[in-house]
Amino acid sequence: MLDALQAVIEPLGTATRVLLEALSVLTVLYGLIATFHQAIPRLGRRLPTRPSNQARLTFGSWLALALEFQLAADIVATTTSPTESNLIQLGVIAVIRTFLNIFLGREIEAEQRWEGEVAQRAASRHPNPLA
Repeated sequence: MLDALQAVIEPLGTATRVLLEALSVLTVLYGLIATFHQAIPRLGRRLPTRPSNQARLTFGSWLALALEFQLAADIVATTTSPTESNLIQLGVIAVIRTFLNIFLGREIEAEQRWEGEVAQRAASRHPNPLA
């Protein structure tokens, strides 16, 4: 009975892992396209925002999502065949994802504060006469 269950779980685990890894790669690719789409129209124009920083934060957000898929793939691989290599890979990805999310969250908050300050300065220089 246990062998029959293992015979079903292993191929299912492999297929799930491959799917999650593919989603990770596609997420990075989509993030790259979204970042270019965001940054290209801003090139050559003087805007009150920092396009390179926004592009970096956009791409970083997509990388964080891709790492989530990669972490899930490693969890599946470790669950179906727990080798020392799988456990080390799982730990490394978990640490990278954690630090990336912490620093990315801080940078996004700082960027939002900066954009709010820019908007307030612009509003104080050009008050709305209809308001």
